[in-house]
Amino acid sequence: MIRPDQWHPVDGLKLEPNAETAATTTDTNTVVSAGPGAGKTELLAQRADFLLRTGQCPYPRRILAVSFKVDAARNLRERVRRRSGAQLASRFDSFTFHAFAKRLIDNYRPVLSGYNALNPDYRIHPSDRVRGEQITFDDLVPLALEIIENNTYARGGIRQTYNHVFLDEFQDCTGQQYRLIRAAFGDTAAVLTAVGDTKQRIMAWAGALDGVMHTFAADFSARPLPLYQNFRSAPRLRRMQNRMIAEMDAAAVSPDADLTGDDGIIEVLDFDTERDEAQAVAELIDGWLHEGTPSSEIAVLVRQQLRFVGAALGSALSDRGIAFRDEDASQNLTVEPAAALVLNFIRVVADDRQPEAYTELMRTIARPSASDDEAARHTGRLQRMISDARTAVRGPQFRTEDPDAWRTIAHEFLNAVSRPVLTSMSTEYQQGTRLDDVIDDALDAFGGELALDGDPVQALRRLSEADAVRFLTIHKCKGLEFEKVVILGVEEQLFWGNPTEATSAYFVAVSRAKHHLVLTHANRRDRPPGFTRRWSEQRTPHRKFLDFARDSPGSDS
Repeated sequence: MIRPDQWHPVDGLKLEPNAETAATTTDTNTVVSAGPGAGKTELLAQRADFLLRTGQCPYPRRILAVSFKVDAARNLRERVRRRSGAQLASRFDSFTFHAFAKRLIDNYRPVLSGYNALNPDYRIHPSDRVRGEQITFDDLVPLALEIIENNTYARGGIRQTYNHVFLDEFQDCTGQQYRLIRAAFGDTAAVLTAVGDTKQRIMAWAGALDGVMHTFAADFSARPLPLYQNFRSAPRLRRMQNRMIAEMDAAAVSPDADLTGDDGIIEVLDFDTERDEAQAVAELIDGWLHEGTPSSEIAVLVRQQLRFVGAALGSALSDRGIAFRDEDASQNLTVEPAAALVLNFIRVVADDRQPEAYTELMRTIARPSASDDEAARHTGRLQRMISDARTAVRGPQFRTEDPDAWRTIAHEFLNAVSRPVLTSMSTEYQQGTRLDDVIDDALDAFGGELALDGDPVQALRRLSEADAVRFLTIHKCKGLEFEKVVILGVEEQLFWGNPTEATSAYFVAVSRAKHHLVLTHANRRDRPPGFTRRWSEQRTPHRKFLDFARDSPGSDS
């Protein structure tokens, strides 16, 4: 343990003054407003290290971090582990709002009464509620709120556990989610750090609370600490972003002296049809891959109707043998531990060159509570089973193009891993049918990809974040970053609606690119087969948005 004045950012990182203040404050609530690339996740990781390493969060107290997306919660957890080490990081809990709410329900379920009373083995269903037996994801936060607001014991328990709370991407907090935080930690000694970006608030349709960061500052007497530096994007891209910031928030514009340099590429590509667009962009992506850019560093973004707007490009990439991953169709499987286990098993069995997948597989299936001898025997049995499975899938009797064949061999492996090990991977797997649902979803997703060409290795590449070009809606790209970003369809027919929200969404998309940004539009997009909703075949370039790029110094348009 060290004194607070002896602490320095881990790994020699430099924090701008407001960021260092937010990371090292000991008794003041703060609300940090930061633009894309300002290092919000790193700020929280460094703050966790400061609190744990200096004893400001003394044992056995813990730090709670609440995020809005599964991958954001996972990324923050992993970054704290890398910064602080496994021992200190074991007192850092990183959840989504849904996972945090479920933890409260599981710990204090008997508090619920009447219609909301739940059996111990209650299930979670996407849409249907059955009294006492089944709830939906939308029920989680309201039920947790009922527990915290009405039960002194539960409220005291959560307050005794956590003396520091992090709220990530807080601009998207809904009214009920904010009520839960206020009920749990309002008027307490807990120190809260809220981090967000009002220019990224693109979830108003999901009930995002307008002005929640301002409300939080007032309710919790939080000190505002704005961050302005964008450390992600190259100078040419930052100059484009700065032009947009000048329109959205003139006070946040960076001085020209901070944005000098010639690094970075911006291209605006005009096409007659989406087929022309698809062929040209596929050729561009093919070139990037051959130059050595990893697939995971390339993203294709669409504001809406990803399946239809990206269909022609997907076909063009498939024709070139380039794997791509449709994030709308993948259902976030890669962030589910059970799904990752299933896919890593198939990856190790189907392909000889997967050392990282094999290492992760063996780490996941270990029995942490077993004795050394028991753990060794368990691991040895599974290693032999994996070896036997690899031999079997290469034999003449195994139909590699048949999803049912893979389903059978995967379930044999999962049975050998054992149910207790599987349920220990996530608290959400310990009740109801969530574990079985995730496993089925993973095998269904693999089967769907396998049906395209019968090649299991290519099917896995299309499901992988590491081995495939990612197709995302702008809504799903928040918090992510890529070397190369293509924004398909910068057109009035896609960026319609409230001008402020459309501009915010476009800014989020533009700011995902670290080095190379490509903006496209087509004059015509044919109606997709079977599409019955409104669809404009004739398209109009969104001149205002494209002009942000064209007027940027050094753009290639």
